[in-house]
Amino acid sequence: MRLLLTASLIVAALLTSGCSKTGVPPAPGTQAPPRAADPNSIVLDDNLRQRIRIGQPEYRDVAAELSVSARVEVDARRTSRIGSPVLGRITEVHVEEGQDVRQGQRLALLYSTGLNDAQLELLKALSQRMVAERAVVRARTLLQADVIGAAELQRREAELAQATAELEAAREELALLGMPPEAIKELEKTRALKSLAVVTANRDGTVLGRRAAVGQVVQPADTIFEIADLNQVWVVADVPEKEIGHVSLDLPVTVEFDALPGRRFSSRISFVSPLVNPETRTVVVRVELSNPNKLFKPAMLATMTLHGHPQQRLCLPQEAFVREGGEEFIFVRADADRFVLTPVVTEPAGRSWRAVLEPDIAGKDVVVAGAFHLNNERRRRNIRGSD
Repeated sequence: MRLLLTASLIVAALLTSGCSKTGVPPAPGTQAPPRAADPNSIVLDDNLRQRIRIGQPEYRDVAAELSVSARVEVDARRTSRIGSPVLGRITEVHVEEGQDVRQGQRLALLYSTGLNDAQLELLKALSQRMVAERAVVRARTLLQADVIGAAELQRREAELAQATAELEAAREELALLGMPPEAIKELEKTRALKSLAVVTANRDGTVLGRRAAVGQVVQPADTIFEIADLNQVWVVADVPEKEIGHVSLDLPVTVEFDALPGRRFSSRISFVSPLVNPETRTVVVRVELSNPNKLFKPAMLATMTLHGHPQQRLCLPQEAFVREGGEEFIFVRADADRFVLTPVVTEPAGRSWRAVLEPDIAGKDVVVAGAFHLNNERRRRNIRGSD
């Protein structure tokens, strides 16, 4: 019995020593694939050579492109902020937000005692001028009759000149208060005071803001309407400081809108800010877009793509790149059959190519196709080697 047990143990030991680490004996005539000491390296075997393609990077013309978030803004040169010319209380409002208006169109009416005072000043200056004018006429008659001297005529002419200046000042004051010239002439003719001031549009456009309500008291400094011509708008982007060296006036751009999928609009840079925003480290860049159909609305979100001038870049096809931890890598030949996973800095170079900016790989052998399969095999070998 003891002899039988001893024989069994010997047979079991022989079987164990003949098996692989995983418990499965290797197939006859096969050899474990070579494994590199560096976990980022991989040594090719016959199977891998058939699944990859090796080549060298090539120089291609690459038009540098930069896509940044953008937004639609009103063209500040086509915008007007309209306030009340006098202190007063609004009695009527004639337009709503979003409504198109024409230059000179009535926007609101307001009652103003200040307008009454200005009209009274004009009527007083008008009366004084009439009196001074008659005095000059009488003085000329009396001078011819040798009743008064020339000095008296000159004094009355000076009074007439002063009265005339005061009348013109009163007219200008009413004009500044928003009273049209025809209304001023009507006031001088009829001498009837009008306490209602008219707020009118000073340009064609769309009412973007209305901060006026009936009964509201407004000051001359208050903005109660904002009007903008939306037939042309700005598209504004904040370009990172590190990219601004590639941006210049008249650089071609394309603009795409989230609200208008599938449509692209071309323009050129019309403004590059001379200042850097110290908080965001960005520079404001804008383009102008024609907008006759009001497709582009203020505050609409967009993507602006800046197209630089073509430059020669070392490029590889997309199949040469793999991603690890959010970074891009390629496999570069280290010696005859060993390739090293190498981090790279890239930029787009067309639909199926990428330009390698760093490191310099000119003239080096690189895996240009099958890098994904090669990386999977590298991972598998590293896992197996850690068992």
